[in-house]
Amino acid sequence: MISEAKESFDNQLKIQKLKDTIFAVNEQLTKAKKQGAFSSLIAAKSIPKSLHCLAMRLMEERIAHPEKYTDEGKPIAPEFQDPKLYHYAIFSDNVLAASVVVNSATKNAKEPWKHVFHVVTDKMNLGAMQVMFKLKDYNGAHIEVKAVEDYKFLNSSYVPVLRQLESANLQKFYFENTLENATKDTTNMKFRNPKYLSILNHLRFYLPEMYPTLHRILFLDDDIVVQKDLTGLWKIDMDGKVNGAVETCFGSFHRYAQYMNFSHPLIKQKFNPKACAWAYGMNFFDLDAWRREKCTEEYHYWQNLNENRTLWKLGTLPPGLITFYSTTKPLHKSWHVLGLGYNPSISMDEISNAAVVHFNGNMKPWLDIAMNQFKPLWTKYVDYDLEFVQACNFGV
Repeated sequence: MISEAKESFDNQLKIQKLKDTIFAVNEQLTKAKKQGAFSSLIAAKSIPKSLHCLAMRLMEERIAHPEKYTDEGKPIAPEFQDPKLYHYAIFSDNVLAASVVVNSATKNAKEPWKHVFHVVTDKMNLGAMQVMFKLKDYNGAHIEVKAVEDYKFLNSSYVPVLRQLESANLQKFYFENTLENATKDTTNMKFRNPKYLSILNHLRFYLPEMYPTLHRILFLDDDIVVQKDLTGLWKIDMDGKVNGAVETCFGSFHRYAQYMNFSHPLIKQKFNPKACAWAYGMNFFDLDAWRREKCTEEYHYWQNLNENRTLWKLGTLPPGLITFYSTTKPLHKSWHVLGLGYNPSISMDEISNAAVVHFNGNMKPWLDIAMNQFKPLWTKYVDYDLEFVQACNFGV
């Protein structure tokens, strides 16, 4: 009996030690996962040296020859306000990415001289963007480059996001982005990036005011590549809807419930949690319908209510889903294929049939962490023959 009792006691000790070891390993694994996610976030949001070099060299050229690249003091080209032409809006602070969007769109357009690109950046990157889009003619397309600061109505008294950025609490939430703070809430760690409050990111809600003479405009993210002529979008009957977009839901994925807080009475009362979400990145907007439906006022209403982030966390997709809740027309999926920045299993057939492919996700094509099988889709539209690109040693 004594022998059996001792053996039982030894077994219990061993079991307890094993439990302690498993617990310790689990703790280490959780910590490693958090640190890995944080490192991946830093890799995704950092600016590669070659991109920084390109912006600096273009800026140097702009300073050396100001008269050659600036349109200041010149009359506005009539094409920029001509509603009969095909207009695109691209908001970006990434010079190379913006040029790839324009390059791919103009190379695949049947009549590129009928296409007008409105590129808006911040003051810091304005000079570099101006030079980039004057270095070649982009097959005769018309390109307007402006800084967000040129739109005087975009100030903190009118734009809720700018006013919220002045709040001390929000600045603390964003800019105290240490490893310890960021990994406290791993689910929403990606939202702790200031880009989610960047005015460039929220310009998409002000298109009718930015382009008052236009009736329709195509919004493109800077991480997309155009593979086909897009003029067919202008022929689509929008049925009085404001936003033409590709829906992203299948099964229970990408429903409204994933993006908003349905425990909040305001959200619960107004929206259906099973409603299908759609993608930002290639959106065709009927600006006349937008003005009629007062969508910007609707966006302001909800953005003001969400100052303490109780309705949704951050970003532009949740307020977009809210603003265009009943005014979105689903487009055929072949117009816009998503996921090239995070999903390695997208079929090449689906990609080759797509009018636009979107590198949404962390693995952007200009980063070292990009997926090799998709990277050539983007690099084929990089102008390697430009001396500034060659000088910056792009290893893409």
